[in-house]
Amino acid sequence: MARRTLESARRDAESGDFNWACFKAHQAAESAAEGLLYGAGRPARGHSVYKLLEAAKELLSVPEGFLELGKLLDKFYIPTRYVDAWSEGVPFEYFTRGDAEAALAAAEKILAFVEELWRACLDSGRR
Repeated sequence: MARRTLESARRDAESGDFNWACFKAHQAAESAAEGLLYGAGRPARGHSVYKLLEAAKELLSVPEGFLELGKLLDKFYIPTRYVDAWSEGVPFEYFTRGDAEAALAAAEKILAFVEELWRACLDSGRR
C-alpha cells in the first residue's frame, strides 16, 4: 500500500498538485512505518511518522537521520488538506514543487529502508 500511495503522490507532483503530493508522501511513509512495526510484532498507533520511527528504533537499527525525515513528513499531515489550517487562502497555494520533491524523497528513503529489511528477513527464512 505504501508503494502505491507513493506512486500516486508522484503523479500529483507531476500534475502540480503539490499539497496532495506532500500529504500522500506522508501517508506512504506512515504506512511503511506501521508495516515495519506490525511485522516486528508491535502494534502501531497514531499518524506521526516521527513517532512510529522512534518506536521502531527501540526494536531495530534505524538509520541516522530517519527521525528527521519523519519530522519533515509530519509537517505535511494537516496543513496540506484543511482550509482552516491557514489564516488566509487554501492549502494548494502554500505548497511548492520543492516541498513535494522533499516529501517524495523522504518517503522514498523510508520505504526503501523498510523494503530492504523485509527482503533481508525473507532471504534469511524469517517472517
